[in-house]
Amino acid sequence: MIREIVKKGDEVLNKKCHPVTRFDRKLHTLLDDMRETLIQSNGVGLAAPQVGILRRVVLVMNEQEHIHELINPTIVSCSGEQTDLEGCLSLPGRYGIVTRPMVVKVRAQDRNGNWYEVEDEGLTARCFCHELDHLDGHLFDELCEATYTLKELEEMEAQAEEEEA
Repeated sequence: MIREIVKKGDEVLNKKCHPVTRFDRKLHTLLDDMRETLIQSNGVGLAAPQVGILRRVVLVMNEQEHIHELINPTIVSCSGEQTDLEGCLSLPGRYGIVTRPMVVKVRAQDRNGNWYEVEDEGLTARCFCHELDHLDGHLFDELCEATYTLKELEEMEAQAEEEEA
């Protein structure tokens, strides 16, 4: 089932999520619904509070389009640095420049409660950080000086190209 994505301004996005303690059919339904919602929205990550659920559950799609289900995730290590544009399904049409680690390793549980670790780099590492921030009530726009619309970004890019010419 496709769930409605909560937008900035809804207080659920500013709350700290509770750990998952029951790995049951209800959790599996949430994960399945989040997967459908993520795919339908053309996103690369989705956290449970973005669908109104205050649980420590995150989905992240890597660059090979594999979706990681991360339950009770924590970042165990990170290295390097990358600065790039970031957007969010809960802030539709808004983008900002954010600095994140280049490589991130996450420890989490799967849908059955088994612990595992996953490490990735680039966009997927960025997504790990972005989605885990949601679990503590933070949005990406807290990390950037300003947010921009797609039109504003295109205008900035055109202006930069003119100045280079």
